[in-house]
Amino acid sequence: MRWSDAFIPTLREDPADAEAASHRLLVRGGFIRQLMAGSYSLLPLGLRVATKIERVIREEMDRIGGQEFLLPVVHPGEVWKKTGRWDNVEGILVKFRDRRESDLVLAMTHEEVFTLLATELKSYRDLPQLWYHLQTKFRDEPRPKGGLLRVREFVMKDSYSFDLDPAGLDKQFQKHVEAYPAIFRRLGLDTIPVLASSGVMGGTESVEFMVATDAGEDLIAACPNGDYAANVQKATSWIDPIEDAAWQGDPEPFPTPGIRTIAALAEAEDFADTKHQIKTMAFIISGRLTLVLLRGDHDLMEQKLMDGLGTEDVRPASAEEIRAALGAGPGSLGAVGVDDLPIVADPALRGRSDMVTGANVDDVHLRGVDLDRDIRVGQWLDVRKVKPGDGCPLCGHPLEVTKAIEVGHIFKLGTDYSEALDAHVLDVEGNKRILHMGSYGIGVGRNMAAFMGKVVPALGEGRN
Repeated sequence: MRWSDAFIPTLREDPADAEAASHRLLVRGGFIRQLMAGSYSLLPLGLRVATKIERVIREEMDRIGGQEFLLPVVHPGEVWKKTGRWDNVEGILVKFRDRRESDLVLAMTHEEVFTLLATELKSYRDLPQLWYHLQTKFRDEPRPKGGLLRVREFVMKDSYSFDLDPAGLDKQFQKHVEAYPAIFRRLGLDTIPVLASSGVMGGTESVEFMVATDAGEDLIAACPNGDYAANVQKATSWIDPIEDAAWQGDPEPFPTPGIRTIAALAEAEDFADTKHQIKTMAFIISGRLTLVLLRGDHDLMEQKLMDGLGTEDVRPASAEEIRAALGAGPGSLGAVGVDDLPIVADPALRGRSDMVTGANVDDVHLRGVDLDRDIRVGQWLDVRKVKPGDGCPLCGHPLEVTKAIEVGHIFKLGTDYSEALDAHVLDVEGNKRILHMGSYGIGVGRNMAAFMGKVVPALGEGRN
């Protein structure tokens, strides 16, 4: 084909719905066209770019011993039921039935089906294995945006490793830790590896590869010294100890008419500085009302709560549910004397005394609260959202929080999927050993968008 004959429908004006630079450039340059929300057609220019990205990915995956497969996009629902994800990813996973009334799903990822293939491995001599493919995924994202940055249908390279033990998984994981930056460098992207939440994927550890950009939809907390970086969904920080004033006796109630917020209480009472208040939030977690406590000047990172409790079944309790359980409305809540509900508290509250919290009576608060004495904490769990300036957990240096785009994500899945699907081999002594598994993903379109949004503007975006 001669380029003079190519279909490259460029536009002079930005599309009305395009906010991200990459979205504007890809549409105006004739690379992509939207079919519906979160679904894009690759035009000839876009396909050429995607093909080059895929070639780089294949070369680097082959370099670390990967074997390429191609698995189906439509999966039987039964295998997703066995791993528990049929229900755990409700809303994102697209389910339907065929004419035989069989449950089916559109693949949002391929852990289940690759694990099924791994059941054909019989002996420790068959290990290690590293398998990958480049295949279409579909996730019914509630808010697709940013062009190719967050879509419903996309092509992803997902690879899967299978090993006899955790040490083997560690080696495979490290191979990807080294291979991914090599891929991104070849694509013209400088990436930052950060600790991350594993979310619905599960497992024990995950690392995201981020490109810092103002167009990013993620936030990363990083130490300028270079010794710590994490997605804010996972990040933690150093908390300076606070010396509390002495308080003798039981908590003391005092009237707070019309006061419903931490800030309003701090302004009204000079002894109720936000650092000396307990923020009490009520959630329905796995069907049960649960109280979550933080220091008054801290905000909740809900993903850390879900990860720490091992469930995605979390939602804020309604005002009616709160009043039925505690006898007061939001703004007057507290955990003092609550013995019949689960209570989760952030470690920044551990050991604190002379604190202020709601009394579970409208327009009344308590002062002189001692966490150890007055509140029955069932679980201490880091659920704080890290803010700019918080101390690095390793060196104490103030953390910087920046926007970024995730271009790759790798997971240590352990035995979650292999146990559910009985993927095992026999070891040297003839004993059954469940396979240890890793999962490693790169979105092709997302990398195209990251390049267009970060590199091309630097070369002169906006010139007509």
